[in-house]
Amino acid sequence: MPVLPLRNLLTSLVLLCGLLCLGVQAADSKIVNRTIERQVPLRTHSIYAPYIDQDLQNRWWDFGADAYVNTNKHIRLTRNKPSQMGWLWSRLPISAHNFVIEVEFKVSGDSSHLFGDGFALWLTKERTQPGPVFGNQDEFEGLGIFLDTYANSRHAYSFPRITSMIGDGKTKYDQGGDGDANSAGGCSANFRRSNVATKLKVTYVKGSYLNVAIHHKAWDEWTNCFTIHDITLPPTPFLGFTAMTGEVTDNHDIITINSYSAIMSQEDRPRDKFYGMRDAFSPRKGSAAGESGSWIGFMFKLGLFLGVCVAGVLGFKAYQQKTGRGGRNAYGGGGAFGGGGGYAEGIGRFTDRFTGNSKRF
Repeated sequence: MPVLPLRNLLTSLVLLCGLLCLGVQAADSKIVNRTIERQVPLRTHSIYAPYIDQDLQNRWWDFGADAYVNTNKHIRLTRNKPSQMGWLWSRLPISAHNFVIEVEFKVSGDSSHLFGDGFALWLTKERTQPGPVFGNQDEFEGLGIFLDTYANSRHAYSFPRITSMIGDGKTKYDQGGDGDANSAGGCSANFRRSNVATKLKVTYVKGSYLNVAIHHKAWDEWTNCFTIHDITLPPTPFLGFTAMTGEVTDNHDIITINSYSAIMSQEDRPRDKFYGMRDAFSPRKGSAAGESGSWIGFMFKLGLFLGVCVAGVLGFKAYQQKTGRGGRNAYGGGGAFGGGGGYAEGIGRFTDRFTGNSKRF
């Protein structure tokens, strides 16, 4: 049976290597994924016991209205009494582009069936503006996350419930529908009665996503609540917490707030075990050839592979000449690779290209 000419075989081999490189590149594009590499504490937006200094103040936070501080336990935004309203706001805006906020809280009261109204976490352009939305102003600009414990209307889902709204400074909160008309995401979670510490975690990556998770079922078990994609908050938002009671009541306590600046992984860094090998052949970020650095590594590997192939062919040619069987294959006669000079003759014609002979295919 006639065999494929060696030059066609070589061409196929080169094309195969090229496709392999493209496949690896495509895989790399999936692996390259910006993730949170580490977290740097934001002291200016964190608070914990004893909450206040010797002057009964906090350098980074303000609290007011009906809120008060128990230095051993919590900052209580509202007591378990009707018509209460309290707030806690950061004095400085958050300057980090990406951040993580983790707050431990407690909502409790005497009643087991009628309680309310809940509290809210705010990331807004303005601060300390009392109003009807869980104790904060309506028509706010920024993000409100509401931990709602009282249903103002009938719903297919259960309460307590966590909902959210992205305010544009003009749209009113849907008070009668518990935020349904302008909800950006939500979930039901019974955080009012729990045997473990109740916590809320907000992770924000500018222009990418905002994720909310809740800790209320078991220790060290976080439940994903909702994710908002392609979100950009107002630059340098203030962090605040507000709560309100009406005819139904509850204690709304903030126990600790831990905020972090999220340091993202480099956008062009493949996060797999072969990263170190590829990085040795690609220029560092910021170099002139940074965008094509990965292709340099691939071309190096391709050249190395072809070099090994050529070296193997030349070595085989030298072996044939040494043993005096340059015109025939190792099996004698035409052999399994066809008649005439056979496979070795084809190799001889190929190597002539590299040894300078004028003989052509």
